[in-house]
Amino acid sequence: MVFDYCVIGGGIVGLATALRLLEARPGATLALLEKETELGAHQTGHNSGVIHSGIYYPPGSFKAQLCRRGARATMEFAAAHDIPVDVCGKLLVATDPVEAARMDALYERARDNAVAVERLDAVQLRHREPHIRGVGALLVPSTGIVDFRAITRAMAESIRTAGADVELGVEATGITETTDTVTIIAGERRFQARRLVVCAGLQADRLAQDGKDGPRIVPFRGEYMAVTAAKREFVRGMVYPVPDPALPFLGVHVTRHIDGGVLLGPTALLVAARDGYRRTASPAALGSALRDTSETLTWPGTWALGRTFWRTGLNELTMAASRRRFVKKCAQYVPAIGAMRIARGSVRGVRAQAVGRDGRLVDDFTISQTPGVTHVRNAPSPAATSSFALAAKIVDRFEDTSA
Repeated sequence: MVFDYCVIGGGIVGLATALRLLEARPGATLALLEKETELGAHQTGHNSGVIHSGIYYPPGSFKAQLCRRGARATMEFAAAHDIPVDVCGKLLVATDPVEAARMDALYERARDNAVAVERLDAVQLRHREPHIRGVGALLVPSTGIVDFRAITRAMAESIRTAGADVELGVEATGITETTDTVTIIAGERRFQARRLVVCAGLQADRLAQDGKDGPRIVPFRGEYMAVTAAKREFVRGMVYPVPDPALPFLGVHVTRHIDGGVLLGPTALLVAARDGYRRTASPAALGSALRDTSETLTWPGTWALGRTFWRTGLNELTMAASRRRFVKKCAQYVPAIGAMRIARGSVRGVRAQAVGRDGRLVDDFTISQTPGVTHVRNAPSPAATSSFALAAKIVDRFEDTSA
């Protein structure tokens, strides 16, 4: 059988793409291939659950555009499928004059990105969040939280209802393209489709087959600490530091979860294995971990990245190793955390970050295309928030090519 469409990757971006294709082409045949035995097994199932607002991203970038559209679509989809959403808002807290200046710049970026924000001075901040300390803050009221695994399950049910074949435990290892069809190699099995979309996340570079010059996935593990149930009400919403634009990640923050939990984190530690959710690899996973390690350490971009951000890397390493250092970092703007009992959280994620040969982080969503294959090359946060809008962008590219 030759399918009209095939999607590789059963994370939220792959499922959203499959759903969009079936909505745009009722009656089309579609196969979705996922190498794990469950959907949403990687970034989708190990993220913070935040529906982002789009405040941080460069105006005009895919992230800025698609995050706003995706947030609206995510909330609409959740409402249609009775999935709880809590629009609890987010505070970006400045603790000193340097951060206050960054906060002012971020306020202007929010206006450029059409994201509603409210300035709070120290008194207003204290009134809204009595346990938070800072010289000021930005309130982003549109930020929400949801269970993206629940969103994924509802997507999967929708595409199955529409007639899609969902194949679990099928690892695509190769792609060959001819004039009319694309063949996907998965062990001894072969799948054929007229059009293919690759949403492979942590495996995106391996399936892109673009030689030695394309960006490579360098995995970063994020770990969270958990606040005990008795202390969860110390914040009303989510609390983030004002990010340093010179650094690649947002910093340690306080995140509420839809199940009522409150987490602190994450760290951002470069790791060897692309599925390195644990600190040590199991014997069964040792082979793939060694392959991942070899590819990460032989990629010139890894070393160039390390030379640029070695101080940041050292700081992340010490926070990952020392609970005291981790808590001290959070307590800079949430002093109450210093007196709390903090446990290691159950949420650990590996970010699929594309890194160029020169060590530059690929900052925006990146899509490449051949006549028959569309590759989603880079889709880190806010990919979960943006999934519906990113899927629409992918399908629109199909329409442009077919015209």
